[in-house]
Amino acid sequence: MRRAAAAFAAAFLIAASQPAAADTPGDFDFFVLSLSWSPSYCEAEGDSDDPECTGSRPYAFTVHGFWPQYERGWPEFCDSDWDRPSRRDVDGVDDLMPSDGLVRHQWRKHGSCSGFSPAEYFEELRRAREAVTIPPALRRLDRYVTVSPTAVEAAFRAANPTIPAAGIAVTCDRRRLREVRICFSRDLEFRSCEEIDRRDCDRSSVVMPPVR
Repeated sequence: MRRAAAAFAAAFLIAASQPAAADTPGDFDFFVLSLSWSPSYCEAEGDSDDPECTGSRPYAFTVHGFWPQYERGWPEFCDSDWDRPSRRDVDGVDDLMPSDGLVRHQWRKHGSCSGFSPAEYFEELRRAREAVTIPPALRRLDRYVTVSPTAVEAAFRAANPTIPAAGIAVTCDRRRLREVRICFSRDLEFRSCEEIDRRDCDRSSVVMPPVR
């Protein structure tokens, strides 16, 4: 009995030490569209080399990412058959995503798991972004505003009535609103996503820095 138990334990340790199977392109359950409040990002993390924060164009909500997700967890850095995005692919979303580096990183980490070519992935990203209406009061701020994360979520749902209550999450750091994350089915219908919804900001109020 002891030998059997020891053998089982050894087999378990060997199995646990093996690398996880590679994530498979196209094998996922839904998408998350992540909209970043650009002034918060720039205030918290931006630097003098970041075109999002130092360029001539003012940014409000930008697309941070479009992420294939499992019901729990997510794939990343998949072994895709597709090459990296072309110059045309990158330029094609420069009105939605504020830097070439971000576009390429999002393809490597997330787009590679979509099963799409880069051109198809960024086309789907655009379709998702165009499906979301930004609440008018949040399209551009010219001063610091203190907001309730639940009120921001309610404003997005009022502007997009088919987003379910469990299909959106507002995230924050210790003082700023950072992102609004909205879940889509694989055919780009709004849907619930309990794991994302649980990551809501738990603060009663946060600030939104102004658009520069």
